[in-house]
Amino acid sequence: MPRADKLLLLDTASLYFRAFYGVPDKVTAPDGSPINAARGLLDIIAKLVTLYEPTHVIACWDDDWRPQWRVDLIPSYKAHRVVEVVPAGPDVEEVPDPLEAQIPLIRQTLAALGIPIIGVAEHEADDVIGTLATHATMPVDIVTGDRDLFQLVDDERGVRVIYTAKGMSNLEIVTDAVVVAKYGVLPGQYADFATMRGDASDGLPGVAGVGEKTAATLLQAHGDLEGIRAAAEAGEGMSAGVRAKVLAAAPYLEVAPTVVAVATDLDIVAPSDALRPLDPGEVDAATALAEKWNLGGSMTRAIAAIATIDA
Repeated sequence: MPRADKLLLLDTASLYFRAFYGVPDKVTAPDGSPINAARGLLDIIAKLVTLYEPTHVIACWDDDWRPQWRVDLIPSYKAHRVVEVVPAGPDVEEVPDPLEAQIPLIRQTLAALGIPIIGVAEHEADDVIGTLATHATMPVDIVTGDRDLFQLVDDERGVRVIYTAKGMSNLEIVTDAVVVAKYGVLPGQYADFATMRGDASDGLPGVAGVGEKTAATLLQAHGDLEGIRAAAEAGEGMSAGVRAKVLAAAPYLEVAPTVVAVATDLDIVAPSDALRPLDPGEVDAATALAEKWNLGGSMTRAIAAIATIDA
């Protein structure tokens, strides 16, 4: 019986960073070039396709990991990860040289498997994922280690997050109930929750003195950030101390929601073709690429997993 349609969206950078740190760097190409991230990503793809049985797979890409429009609103946004400021283009992110060297090979391996890569100028992979997940006409699994994408979870539409933070051997399926159990808020409230809590890994300060518990309590009482701010201004529904903290954070709260919310309306045309088993010529080409770069069984496993899609 053919599989039911399902879209698998890969937060590609999140996965190849995980692969880079998860596969020993002694794994190299014949010329000594590092290939641990490329091999690891192939194994991740093989596992995901086998476990979750998608019919469509898209590698979502950071065309701009730190968009200027987000930086203009919150200058500290990811600032601690910048190693070089580029006035006319995206700033350079702190990426280990052995990983940076593998990015072209990673793109080649994705192409060899027939997995489309989609990025959008001046936007992050999160924004690509947000748009594709929002407009998908089939259930969606989002694979990421980024909690920000919990805001897209939607049981009614069949949108889940496959959360990788605990490792590929301990994947967590995040649904509405999981978000509520973890944080006390609904997925639709998660962006406001994250805005208030802040996130040091993204350079988001949050509301000073307001942690996860207080943020959740405020959202439970007032619904969303707009309701919280209205209550604070009216002096209703919260303690004087919390009210003072919310009012003091007004300049931050004016701009942060735009930074934290992933885009859902980018001009993207998602490929309509399903991922399909490689034909003999494509298998030969993928195998030749694997032999050239010592990708070994990782490419073989990815090809085999994809071959089961229309079985």
